[in-house]
Amino acid sequence: MAVTIKVGAEANAPEAAAAEALPVQATMELNMRKSLNGDVMIFDHPDIDIVILTEKRKVLALAKDLMSDTVYETQDHLFKYLYKKGIVVIDSVKGGNVYGSIEGIIQESIQEGVDAVQSAIFTIGKFIEEERPYFEYEQKYKQQEDEYLVDPDAEHSTELGEIPHSDKKGSIRPGWVRGPYGMYDLYRA
Repeated sequence: MAVTIKVGAEANAPEAAAAEALPVQATMELNMRKSLNGDVMIFDHPDIDIVILTEKRKVLALAKDLMSDTVYETQDHLFKYLYKKGIVVIDSVKGGNVYGSIEGIIQESIQEGVDAVQSAIFTIGKFIEEERPYFEYEQKYKQQEDEYLVDPDAEHSTELGEIPHSDKKGSIRPGWVRGPYGMYDLYRA
């Protein structure tokens, strides 16, 4: 189900929008859904899911699969980005009540016709666009590594039977005593 988001005077007064149509300033495609209570959930980032709690005016970043250093760095980078763009209050950024989550309060807009939640959604979309080359590179790197291990080229592989076998191979040789005191007869008096 597609979600249509209206920004500015159109969102507040539909009859005014019919009288005076505003030009579209920017468009963006995001994989997001609206929950039953009106919260907006954004699923585009591979490490985190971002939830905008519209009633509480908060941004919540949750780990997608497992909590790790990479997830925390991404969450930290997101909230620093939102702070620098003037979206969240920097001293409100803290750990959430869900394990591995971070949340921050969206600032109120004092400009006429600017919705703070819509500005937060657009800015998060810009953040994801800026992050996209990094996680696409990481995905391609992992794919190349898997291909290298599963299907190596002729230079980095050998055919079965190409390496000659010998009677004695490796470090464990039959007949040698192993253990911490393997050469104990040297110390007998």
